[in-house]
Amino acid sequence: MPYRRLPNTDAARLRAMRTAKQQYDVMGANAPFQPKVIHDISVLIPQFERAIQEFKGQQESQTSKNQKYQNTVKNARMYISHFIQVLNLSCLRNEIKPDKKLLYKLLPSNYSVPDLSTEALILEWGKNIIDGETERTMNGGSPIYNPTIAKVRVSYDIFKDAYQIKKVTQKNSDRSLEAIKQLRVQIDALILDLWNQIEAKFKDLGTERMQEESKKFGVVYYLRRKERQALQGGYIDNDEDIIIP
Repeated sequence: MPYRRLPNTDAARLRAMRTAKQQYDVMGANAPFQPKVIHDISVLIPQFERAIQEFKGQQESQTSKNQKYQNTVKNARMYISHFIQVLNLSCLRNEIKPDKKLLYKLLPSNYSVPDLSTEALILEWGKNIIDGETERTMNGGSPIYNPTIAKVRVSYDIFKDAYQIKKVTQKNSDRSLEAIKQLRVQIDALILDLWNQIEAKFKDLGTERMQEESKKFGVVYYLRRKERQALQGGYIDNDEDIIIP
């Protein structure tokens, strides 16, 4: 026996609401559900469409800007790493005293480049390097060249600005997704009520006729796997149920 299953995608949710609204536009008060349901549907359809479109637009914008952003991450990481390597070489040559590395929050005895694998670490070490070089040169130390701290600062500031923009964009995207999730809860409850009303209207016709009539108003029924197998007279290795048109 086919069983009813509520929509589990946004497209299916919209389709269920649009079908009911189209039938109501034709049948009016003769439709097998209360006018209030259609009023609620008429309000929710444009709200849901706008929320989905807004979220999709933000996702597409993030995708298109991602390569440019990744380049800013790569450049900042490269300049910070190169600067630290030059600093370490200067200390090994005794051009800069190793204890001066403490100004950059680097251990004098450690000549490895710190972990720069995440955006947070790039922000942290970029600030450490800029602050350390600024303090050392202000106290008479010779500046490091190739790269200069000015070039490090430029790449770092570009990355920092892009990172802040990314955070705002992600926050907006998360807010849009949350709005969609909240609307889904309302819509699912509305469709459940709608379909219950439709089936109740045709319940006296018997199960098979009831389902046939209900499908005209957007109610969706599925065959279970074993029922499909019996219907087609053979083995089916697909576990998913199939929709009954």
